[in-house]
Amino acid sequence: MSATDAFTSEIDWVSARFTVGHPRIRLICLPHAGGGAGAFGAWRPYVPEGVELAPVELPGRGSRIGEPVPDALEPLVEALLTGLRSELTMPYALFGHSFGAVLAYELTRRTEQYGLRPPSALLASGSRAPHLPLGRTAVAGGDDEELIAWLGRSGGLPPELLDFPDFLRDLLRPVRSDMALAEAYRIPRPVKVRCPLFAFAGAQDEVATEAQVAPWAQYTSAAHRLRVLPGGHGFPQTHPEETLSAVLGSLAEIGAAG
Repeated sequence: MSATDAFTSEIDWVSARFTVGHPRIRLICLPHAGGGAGAFGAWRPYVPEGVELAPVELPGRGSRIGEPVPDALEPLVEALLTGLRSELTMPYALFGHSFGAVLAYELTRRTEQYGLRPPSALLASGSRAPHLPLGRTAVAGGDDEELIAWLGRSGGLPPELLDFPDFLRDLLRPVRSDMALAEAYRIPRPVKVRCPLFAFAGAQDEVATEAQVAPWAQYTSAAHRLRVLPGGHGFPQTHPEETLSAVLGSLAEIGAAG
């Protein structure tokens, strides 16, 4: 069974949903390469009343570890949109970090194309603007040792995981697949969405620098702001309170904070 075959089944794409009080806005969160819904667990203590945290679980990780990992972006995005349609019935925002920002952007474009309820805002985090070149040597095609070394240098691999080689081998499977899609993703020129777009960069991020994140401003015909947060490429996990505060502050600017 291929990854695209698996996407046609009835699957709940949101896992570990978390709500405080009566939700007025749904924050749909798409993780970094290889990440799952658990990547947003550290945000829970800082979720205010009126906000629903809806982390997305992609195939091949977390509770879906036994499924084939994505091997092409187009069928993944289409299946993701189908799986999330029932989540788009109330005001919502799409937050994506790194590879997740690519998915969030492509989802936003499709909601507009298909006449679905669009997000109140697109929140692109830790990702180069899609028309920019990668700006570094691609690593997804390297061997496990090279990929592990790169993940360690970029803050994408807790060193304690090196003591669990079997688990690490399972983890590298979706990491490598997602990174291959992210590294290959590039469009010729900015295609604007109609909703506000807020971009977030880590002050010490060497994977997606502030200069690479800033051109997301060209991807919307509505409000835009770039916020620089403390930390490296994994700043949503290492600085959860500051990241969620910046996200909700951005939504408050457009009257969509819950």
